Amino acid sequence: MTKVLLIYLVSSFLALNQASLISRCDLAQVLQLEDLDGFEGYSLSDWLCLAFVESKFNISKINENADGSFDYGLFQINGHYWCNDYKSHSENLCHMDCQDLLNPNLLAGIHCAKRIVSGVRGMNNWVEWRLHCSGRPLSYWLTGCRLG
Repeated sequence: MTKVLLIYLVSSFLALNQASLISRCDLAQVLQLEDLDGFEGYSLSDWLCLAFVESKFNISKINENADGSFDYGLFQINGHYWCNDYKSHSENLCHMDCQDLLNPNLLAGIHCAKRIVSGVRGMNNWVEWRLHCSGRPLSYWLTGCRLG
């Protein structure tokens, strides 16, 4: 119940402010509640670093890639492989519309990211994570965050 309430409160705050950014510590709380700390061997700091290097914590970010595909949401999940953006053929491996990845409640993006990370390549699926987060000390991402 607490988990659902926190996610609801964070998403309500974002909707009320019409903001597309989530704070680092609010995101850490949601990710912890969704059991991402230690998921497939990745820490909360890994997830925060990933969200920052991919979207700068912008939930509604959409980016067009050089190949014409689009990346969506906080984790910049690619529409060619993971979701259906109705712009081109998609493998839709997360079985969702790409627009769902832009939802302030974050659950669709988290569930799809978990599916991606569960694969053989883990977070190495994200080039920016490999370049800026992998193998680096990341504990500072949680500095000042009060987690339960």
